[in-house]
Amino acid sequence: MNVSEFSKQVGITPHTTRYYDKIGLIGNVRRMPNGHRVFSQKDIQWIEFVQRLKETDMPLKSILAYAKLREKGACTLEARKAMLVNHARMLSDIINKQQGHLEALSNKIGLYDEMLTSHSPLD
Repeated sequence: MNVSEFSKQVGITPHTTRYYDKIGLIGNVRRMPNGHRVFSQKDIQWIEFVQRLKETDMPLKSILAYAKLREKGACTLEARKAMLVNHARMLSDIINKQQGHLEALSNKIGLYDEMLTSHSPLD
């Protein structure tokens, strides 16, 4: 599939697709004799994973480091796993902190609900 089809499939712009290719994030993208990129299902799966990492606030610089390790193959499995373990820990800490914030907001909303129901409109 070409850049437009690929971009539509993964939900990013063609410009972003070309940028990811340029910085080496996608890997070895096949090219037709005329120079046009040809993407595969494997490229789609990879970019979906990249998007997941981005959505969990992994910096693009770290994602690119992970991608470079991935290109080197199985000898980097331990390093890649370590990167993901560290990121998962950070994400877990953020989720726990946000859960605490959500509980505090819920408690405050509950307090307002109590105050509003205990006061009649005529008070």
